[in-house]
Amino acid sequence: MKIKSGFILRSIAGCKVVVSVGKRTRDFNGIINLNGTGAFLWERLQTGATEDELVSAILANYVEVDEPLARESVRAFIKNLSDAGCLDA
Repeated sequence: MKIKSGFILRSIAGCKVVVSVGKRTRDFNGIINLNGTGAFLWERLQTGATEDELVSAILANYVEVDEPLARESVRAFIKNLSDAGCLDA
């Protein structure tokens, strides 16, 4: 999976937000607020990552999270981005 072109992650007043740019603004004219974990996953999706790679990244960087919680969280994040039209399969 990879983030579609025309979406960028920005830091505004200490908050991580995704905005659309260029032609993408015709279809998406809102913003997506991300917490730290969401921004962490977004950055990995910018270059392409599988669900398993995202889960592994969570487990490696957030030691307090177990595999079932990491997988559930990654799936929810992917679904939200997909529903918003931000992901290429």
